[in-house]
Amino acid sequence: MTEHTSDLLRKLQRPLPSWARPALLACVAVGAIAFVLLLLTADANRAWRIYHVNWLFWTGLAQGMVLFGAVTTVAKGRFAAPLRRLGEASVAFLPVSLILFILLWFGRAELFSWIRHPITDIASKAFWLRDRFMFARDGAALLLLFGMSIWFVAHGLRLDGALIGGNAPAKAQGLYARLGRDWNAPGRGAEFSWERREFIAPLLIVAYAVCLGLVAFDLVMSLAPYWVSNLLGGFFFMGAWLAGLMGLALMMLFWRRHYGLDELFTPKLQHDVGKLCFAFTVFWAYLFFAQFLVIWYGNMPEETSFIFLRITQPEWRGVSAAMLAMCFLIPFAGLMGVKPKKTTGTLATFALISLAGLWIDRFVLVVPSIVQSAPRLPLGWQEVLITAGFFGLWGLSYLWFAERFPLVSPALMEREFERRHHAHVSVE
Repeated sequence: MTEHTSDLLRKLQRPLPSWARPALLACVAVGAIAFVLLLLTADANRAWRIYHVNWLFWTGLAQGMVLFGAVTTVAKGRFAAPLRRLGEASVAFLPVSLILFILLWFGRAELFSWIRHPITDIASKAFWLRDRFMFARDGAALLLLFGMSIWFVAHGLRLDGALIGGNAPAKAQGLYARLGRDWNAPGRGAEFSWERREFIAPLLIVAYAVCLGLVAFDLVMSLAPYWVSNLLGGFFFMGAWLAGLMGLALMMLFWRRHYGLDELFTPKLQHDVGKLCFAFTVFWAYLFFAQFLVIWYGNMPEETSFIFLRITQPEWRGVSAAMLAMCFLIPFAGLMGVKPKKTTGTLATFALISLAGLWIDRFVLVVPSIVQSAPRLPLGWQEVLITAGFFGLWGLSYLWFAERFPLVSPALMEREFERRHHAHVSVE
């Protein structure tokens, strides 16, 4: 182990913020209470639809953050070596997300109109839109996607365990022991795990697109069962990817300050992350416009009804405009240029605005299809508290990971240091 890695591990041993766990537990408590109160006050539809919105958003954000490691592995993005584990830490939320998806079964009749009023006039939709069939295929897709994500991250942790050895936190030593139990077997050492990560990464990217695309078609499009959009799947999983990038930017800024990692998370690296956030903000807008343009010029009632509901009805028009401004216009204007990306407060502010906009995007995709018309926008303190509950679950999952594993991979940093050293020697 090099001196650089030893110094990094010493910094990463700093205790986590003492306020984090109580605050996150409080969020979970108030969110759970608000959800139960809505169910008990005969407003089950409102409870389940905001539950659905938050499941889509937080699952997408967590999976998008994990995907960052796979994407930069395939792209050979060596600049991202310090960042990968910050994103991969969200893998701890994926088992929680799967449990929350299973619980969604109990609210299915409140969300999907075709359960109480089955579609009979279109044979293909009648076959596809069956609740048991839908939850079975989506559950299988999530098991595949989450399983591949855990597999990918586990091989990185396996490498760290071999490097750290007995210096691992007590909470993690059992996990590291299980991950590395065959480390000394022939062909099962470090190169095996590096090769496994490189093998899994492209498969994970494909699974991400296919599985989240299926989730979008089933759990978003079927809320308005006669609406059709071939672009929805891509729009949905790229929105999750953008949320993952914005979440990663916030994690980088937070943990840099907490652990004192200014020499690792440099202004140049912050600039690179800001450029990614800016670029995929533009790409999100491109997908939004591409979907809108095809629907508008096609002028088919089964497509335009979805758009007209959201841009003509007064209760939805304002929130739809806010979504577009917060997801594209404000981050696009705010992150243009070098200085805003390198300024910590500016990058954090626009990342938060973008994440709030992406949450509203999920709200706009889901709620109008269920409610159709309302005397006013159905967005109040109940939705805020339940959203806080989901944030608490994601945050507690992230803390669980951070308590056991380093948030910067020492094995990956060791490898990058060796590569740079050998490149320097060869040039000389």
